[in-house]
Amino acid sequence: MVFTETPAEAPANNLSPPSFLSTLRYTVERRYQALLDSSTAYVLYRWIGTAILTIIYLYRVFTLNGWYVVSYALAIYVLNLLIGFLSPKVDPEVESNVLPTKANDEFRPFIRRLPEFKFWYATTRALIIGIFCTLFAVFNIPVFWPILLIYFIALFGFTMKKQIKHMITHKYVPMTVGKPKHNDKAAPGAATPSKAK
Repeated sequence: MVFTETPAEAPANNLSPPSFLSTLRYTVERRYQALLDSSTAYVLYRWIGTAILTIIYLYRVFTLNGWYVVSYALAIYVLNLLIGFLSPKVDPEVESNVLPTKANDEFRPFIRRLPEFKFWYATTRALIIGIFCTLFAVFNIPVFWPILLIYFIALFGFTMKKQIKHMITHKYVPMTVGKPKHNDKAAPGAATPSKAK
């Protein structure tokens, strides 16, 4: 979120002071954004929290024995996010020379179409909405869940097969963590310092 002006910095032609609700909304939004910004460095803890939310959601669905359509929609949404997370920002089929193809090419880090933080944030938000939906019986639509499960597994398999084929074709791996490390061995023929006794 980008805030251009505070409620106190309202245009001069508006003589009325900001309302209590607009000031409160602005304060809550700023604190929420500050909390999100400060959480970016804690990748492991963020994903542990998302895993706990996933366990809570699955526990509710299995113990209450319902909300399979909500679960299916949630799974499709997370699969869509995963594809964005695994895909490069610029498609190599459209633009050439985006990814290094030879060992002597300049190293360019893998830039995702959906960055990790946005992937985490969207997944966590979807899980919270899913848990919220399990609180209301109106979202518990009766359905034969094995059909949905088989369809999702097939969809996941076909989608991942296509994504892996795309990775192999364009020779990229979405798990780049940094520049490649070079071997620090001394060059042949170079003198090595001797240890003093």
